[in-house]
Amino acid sequence: MAQSFIQRETRRRRGNPNWGRSALPIPAGPTEFDMQVKKLGLTKQTYADSAQLRSWCENNRNRFYVPEWLLDSLGIVVDPNFSA
Repeated sequence: MAQSFIQRETRRRRGNPNWGRSALPIPAGPTEFDMQVKKLGLTKQTYADSAQLRSWCENNRNRFYVPEWLLDSLGIVVDPNFSA
């Protein structure tokens, strides 16, 4: 006897399957300071000796992250009340 094959209807699931789940954390990328250091080809030992990095830090000290130890070694003061 031959069997008849009946294809069952599959119900389409609606809505967001991730509803109620917490979002995955976004991995941190390099900072603007890190990209500038890489562009200049510097190492941590040569940060304080670079004139180009010093100039970049002076121009961007209130806009981008610059390590505090580097600001102290370069004698650069950040304005805590700065607003862009």
